[in-house]
Amino acid sequence: MAESLTKASVIPLEAVPAQMLKVSLSGSMMQITLRQRSTGLYADIWLGQTAVLSGVLCQNLTWLVRDQAAGLPGDFTFVDTKGLQNPDSTGLGSRFMLMYYERWPS
Repeated sequence: MAESLTKASVIPLEAVPAQMLKVSLSGSMMQITLRQRSTGLYADIWLGQTAVLSGVLCQNLTWLVRDQAAGLPGDFTFVDTKGLQNPDSTGLGSRFMLMYYERWPS
Protein backbone atom coordinates (compact mmCIF):
# COMPACT_ATOMS: atom_id res chain seq x y z
CA MET A 1 0.00 0.00 0.00
CA ALA A 2 2.93 2.41 0.56
CA GLU A 3 3.46 2.81 -3.19
CA SER A 4 -0.26 3.55 -3.69
CA LEU A 5 -0.27 6.35 -1.12
CA THR A 6 2.46 8.26 -2.95
CA LYS A 7 -0.03 8.74 -5.81
CA ALA A 8 -3.00 9.62 -3.60
CA SER A 9 -4.91 12.86 -3.09
CA VAL A 10 -5.68 14.16 0.40
CA ILE A 11 -9.36 14.92 1.06
CA PRO A 12 -9.69 17.95 3.38
CA LEU A 13 -11.61 17.13 6.57
CA GLU A 14 -12.59 18.93 9.77
CA ALA A 15 -12.28 17.52 13.30
CA VAL A 16 -16.05 17.34 13.88
CA PRO A 17 -18.25 14.29 14.68
CA ALA A 18 -20.40 14.61 11.53
CA GLN A 19 -19.64 16.18 8.18
CA MET A 20 -20.63 16.03 4.53
CA LEU A 21 -18.46 17.27 1.70
CA LYS A 22 -18.54 17.23 -2.08
CA VAL A 23 -15.30 16.83 -3.99
CA SER A 24 -14.38 16.38 -7.63
CA LEU A 25 -12.11 13.35 -8.00
CA SER A 26 -11.06 11.55 -11.18
CA GLY A 27 -13.40 13.85 -13.13
CA SER A 28 -16.46 12.81 -11.07
CA MET A 29 -18.39 14.64 -8.35
CA MET A 30 -18.41 12.59 -5.14
CA GLN A 31 -20.16 13.21 -1.85
CA ILE A 32 -18.60 11.88 1.34
CA THR A 33 -20.45 11.77 4.66
CA LEU A 34 -18.61 10.86 7.86
CA ARG A 35 -20.28 10.14 11.22
CA GLN A 36 -18.66 9.33 14.55
CA ARG A 37 -20.55 6.73 16.58
CA SER A 38 -19.61 4.96 19.80
CA THR A 39 -18.38 1.99 17.74
CA GLY A 40 -16.18 4.00 15.34
CA LEU A 41 -16.17 6.38 12.40
CA TYR A 42 -18.49 5.48 9.51
CA ALA A 43 -18.60 6.66 5.89
CA ASP A 44 -21.18 6.99 3.14
CA ILE A 45 -19.96 7.71 -0.41
CA TRP A 46 -22.03 8.88 -3.36
CA LEU A 47 -20.95 9.09 -6.99
CA GLY A 48 -23.16 11.77 -8.52
CA GLN A 49 -26.69 10.81 -7.46
CA THR A 50 -25.85 7.14 -6.81
CA ALA A 51 -25.05 5.76 -3.36
CA VAL A 52 -21.94 3.60 -3.62
CA LEU A 53 -21.30 2.89 0.08
CA SER A 54 -23.40 3.26 3.18
CA GLY A 55 -22.31 2.79 6.78
CA VAL A 56 -18.79 1.50 6.12
CA LEU A 57 -16.52 1.36 9.18
CA CYS A 58 -13.39 3.47 8.63
CA GLN A 59 -10.17 1.73 9.68
CA ASN A 60 -6.52 2.72 9.39
CA LEU A 61 -4.91 1.65 6.09
CA THR A 62 -8.01 -0.27 4.98
CA TRP A 63 -9.65 0.45 1.64
CA LEU A 64 -13.24 1.65 2.03
CA VAL A 65 -14.76 0.57 -1.30
CA ARG A 66 -12.73 -2.60 -2.01
CA ASP A 67 -14.73 -3.47 -5.14
CA GLN A 68 -14.23 -1.99 -8.58
CA ALA A 69 -17.75 -3.14 -9.47
CA ALA A 70 -19.11 -0.39 -7.17
CA GLY A 71 -18.51 2.03 -10.05
CA LEU A 72 -15.98 4.39 -8.46
CA PRO A 73 -12.86 5.18 -10.49
CA GLY A 74 -10.70 4.65 -7.37
CA ASP A 75 -10.73 3.95 -3.65
CA PHE A 76 -10.34 5.71 -0.29
CA THR A 77 -8.35 4.90 2.84
CA PHE A 78 -7.58 6.61 6.14
CA VAL A 79 -3.96 7.02 7.24
CA ASP A 80 -2.91 7.58 10.86
CA THR A 81 0.06 9.96 10.60
CA LYS A 82 1.14 9.32 14.21
CA GLY A 83 0.65 5.61 14.68
CA LEU A 84 -1.65 2.73 13.79
CA GLN A 85 -4.98 3.74 15.37
CA ASN A 86 -8.31 3.68 13.58
CA PRO A 87 -9.62 7.16 12.79
CA ASP A 88 -11.92 9.12 15.08
CA SER A 89 -13.46 12.52 14.53
CA THR A 90 -11.18 14.37 16.97
CA GLY A 91 -8.15 13.86 14.72
CA LEU A 92 -9.69 14.24 11.27
CA GLY A 93 -7.68 16.49 8.99
CA SER A 94 -4.61 16.40 11.23
CA ARG A 95 -3.70 13.00 12.64
CA PHE A 96 -6.12 11.04 10.45
CA MET A 97 -5.92 11.84 6.75
CA LEU A 98 -8.45 10.61 4.19
CA MET A 99 -6.64 9.65 1.00
CA TYR A 100 -8.10 8.96 -2.43
CA TYR A 101 -6.27 6.75 -4.91
CA GLU A 102 -7.60 7.30 -8.42
CA ARG A 103 -6.78 3.86 -9.75
CA TRP A 104 -7.60 0.53 -8.23
CA PRO A 105 -4.87 -0.81 -5.94
CA SER A 106 -3.31 -4.08 -7.01
